[in-house]
Amino acid sequence: MIETLEPFRIELTGYCYRMLGSGFEAEDAVQETLVRAWKAYDSFDPSRASVRTWLYRIATNICIDMLRSAQRRALAVDLQPPGGEFGEPLPERVFVQPVPDSRVLPEDQAIRKETVRLAFVAALQHLPPRQRAVLILRDVLAWKASEVATLLDISVASGNSALQRARSTLQTVDPGEPLDVDDPVQKSLLSRYCEAFERHDVGTLVALLHEDATMSMPPFSWWLRGRDALAAALSDPNASCKGAWLVPVQANASPAYWQLRPGMDQPFGLVFIDVRDGLVTGSTTFLNVNELLPIFGSPNQTGMRVDF
Repeated sequence: MIETLEPFRIELTGYCYRMLGSGFEAEDAVQETLVRAWKAYDSFDPSRASVRTWLYRIATNICIDMLRSAQRRALAVDLQPPGGEFGEPLPERVFVQPVPDSRVLPEDQAIRKETVRLAFVAALQHLPPRQRAVLILRDVLAWKASEVATLLDISVASGNSALQRARSTLQTVDPGEPLDVDDPVQKSLLSRYCEAFERHDVGTLVALLHEDATMSMPPFSWWLRGRDALAAALSDPNASCKGAWLVPVQANASPAYWQLRPGMDQPFGLVFIDVRDGLVTGSTTFLNVNELLPIFGSPNQTGMRVDF
């Protein structure tokens, strides 16, 4: 029985992560899914549905139940206007959280990897739970309309209507464009940005920024927008990253790095870099390292950045 259920763990975690916006909650949801399936396996009827469809039905119901009492997870840029005081750290449940690629992207499936980007997952959180499920199943996992209707116990027409409403909402949220990791221009930009960061070359860093670039540091709601505002923050001697270096990590199908600092026995933060049209459009540095290490594991403290 375990041999039948366990192979679905990664793809189910990816599904639940898109639904919930948290790798921690996604893994909890999948564990509960597998436990329920194990207990009910004797009553499973393969003539009515495949094991995969059955597991997705259980996982969907669990996610919807979890979302009934949860607030919408978001990115810092969705919470308040830019600037202001740094303030106090907010609870983990406020923010969309990062997740390792290995936990959510099955190697044997052709799934759109960009659909685990932080911005896309944050955009999904604007959808009501059932619309969210329909859109993920149809547009991300390429399920047929009839399969989704059966899973959610709705008509095909109702499922199609929910899909159209979900697509319309996503267009208003604008999750941005995914990075083409094979684009030599983007790869060169990331390499130059990381090298400038490690040299603490503020002038070069600023020159690589888009004029509307953003900077945020969850679990704080504080964030900045605009090249000038970011230049001032990067130049602040009280917030210097001098001596720090970056170690790449595979997370959210995006350029991501552990930021390491001399004298620290664990990373300072997990940094995501957004790029577009040959410029850096944003950086998000997750500072809740103690919460992230259990799911990501510790980086190689002596490691150096490697080029994309």
